[in-house]
Amino acid sequence: MKIKLNQHRPIKKSAILFLMTLLCFSGHAQLKGGHILGGMGLQSGTQAPENTLSVYIPNYIYSASTLRDANGDKAMTNPDLTMYLVGAGASYVSDFKILGANYGATILLALAANTIQGNNANIDNSLAFTDMYIVPVQLGWHHKKADFVFSYQLYLPTGKFTAGAPDNSGLGMFMNEFSGGTTLYFNDKKTFHFSALASYELNGKKKDTNIKTGDILSIEGGLGKTFYQMNAEKTAPTGIFNAGLIYYLQYKVSHDEIPVPVIGVVEGHKDRVGGIGAEVNYFHIGCKTSAGFRWIAEVDAINRFQGNTFFITLAHVFSFKKEQPK
Repeated sequence: MKIKLNQHRPIKKSAILFLMTLLCFSGHAQLKGGHILGGMGLQSGTQAPENTLSVYIPNYIYSASTLRDANGDKAMTNPDLTMYLVGAGASYVSDFKILGANYGATILLALAANTIQGNNANIDNSLAFTDMYIVPVQLGWHHKKADFVFSYQLYLPTGKFTAGAPDNSGLGMFMNEFSGGTTLYFNDKKTFHFSALASYELNGKKKDTNIKTGDILSIEGGLGKTFYQMNAEKTAPTGIFNAGLIYYLQYKVSHDEIPVPVIGVVEGHKDRVGGIGAEVNYFHIGCKTSAGFRWIAEVDAINRFQGNTFFITLAHVFSFKKEQPK
C-alpha cells in the first residue's frame, strides 16, 4: 500500500480513527466496480439477430470462500459472504445500420443482496434495488468466420448508498464502460467457436465523498460447441444447444483513491482475479425461449475475495423479422 504524506496538517484523534477504518477497508482488497463477472461467456463477441427483442431474467450468485492479500495468500478464510442479484432486462437489436453494424440497446433493473463494496465481510443488506445498467449503444457485425461487437454502457447509482454503511445495495457512483469483442468460428457451420470480450470501466467519485474506484479491465469469453436438435423427420432443427469452457479475468488498471484527513491519499495495491468454468445453454426454437447456466471457479486472486460465481439466465425472444413476400 502506498501513502502520499501531507505533514502540514495537525493530527487529530478522529482523523486517526477514520484512517484506521479506511485501512481496514482497503488493506487487502480494493474498491469494487460495477461490472458483474460471469455475465458473458460463450459467444461473448456476438450480437443477437436483428429485429429481435429479448426479455430476460438473470440470477447471479457469488460465494466468497477466502480473502486474498497482496501476495495471494489467505488473509481470511470462510468469510461467510454470498452476494445475490436478480433482475429483469430487455435487449433490442434493430435492422438499422451504423458503419455496417446492427444497432442495439439494453436495459437491466435489478435487486441485490449483500452487495460487495470491497474487502469488508460485514455486509448485511436484504434484497433491494441496486444500480441500474443501461447500454444505449451496441453495434454488431456478422461475417462468415467471425462476429464483432462494440458497446458503451453506463451504471446509474440508483441503489442505496451511504459511505461505510453495511447495508448498501449500490456502489454510490456513476460508472462508464466501453466494450469490444469477437467470436471466431473454426468451421463453415459456425458450430465450433472461441470468444473474447474486453470491457474497460471508468468510475466516478462515490456519493458525498472524494473516494474514487480505479479503472477496471475485464475480459470474458469461452471455447464452445453448438449442437442442433432436429425434428423427427430430420428436416429442421427444433432446438440449439451450446456447451463449453468459459473464463474471465479482471484487473484494476489504476489505483483507488481514498482521501484521508492528515495523511493525504491512500492508494492500495491494485487487485486482480481469474476464473475458469463451464457453460451450458439451450434455445427452443418453437417457444423462442432459452435457459442458460454458468459456473466459474476463481483463481489467482490478489487483494480481493476469491470464490465461485454462478449465473442462471432465463429469456424469451420476440422476433419482428419481416416476412419475405412469396
